[in-house]
Amino acid sequence: MNMTIRHERLSDVEAREALLDEAFGEARARKASERLREDRLPADGLAFVAVEGRRVTGTARLWNIACGNGAAALLLGPVAVAADRQGVGIGAALVRRAIACARKRGYGAVVLVGDAPYYGRFGFSAEKTGALWMPGPFERHRLLALELKPGALDGARGMIAATGRNALMEPQPDLAALVAQDRRAARRPRHAA
Repeated sequence: MNMTIRHERLSDVEAREALLDEAFGEARARKASERLREDRLPADGLAFVAVEGRRVTGTARLWNIACGNGAAALLLGPVAVAADRQGVGIGAALVRRAIACARKRGYGAVVLVGDAPYYGRFGFSAEKTGALWMPGPFERHRLLALELKPGALDGARGMIAATGRNALMEPQPDLAALVAQDRRAARRPRHAA
């Protein structure tokens, strides 16, 4: 089946949440990185889904954060792939798309909490995260970063904080306009990622 990576739509929310529940279970609500996403909206234009036909098979989102001393960056996560579609490159394609779009939009760095062997192939390492802390318990060796601009995290130290738009403060969308937008998007030709 042909896989496409596209920007997340309002109509994807239910499938995305089910996918995250399947991948992480109830533990996802207790993660330190979730404290940075709580009541926030993803960075503008940086929420992606992988779809095969009409099925959402993967998700990756980026969130605005400040690294300790105010260095602006993005938090990647959670990245999840449907259990029956793991190992075919969906997660890697989502991570590559997220990094490429973040770079194109001019961001300096991406931070995440994840497995170094997996994320190392994209350039993530713990080299510049040793002086950073998460808001809650976390495994230090899993706090990784990728500089999109050399030196973006030089001297970054202290607590990582959420800086993105607060979902509770956002005006409510016009449901009819969103439905029309989703319908127009569904009619566009699809391209493989």
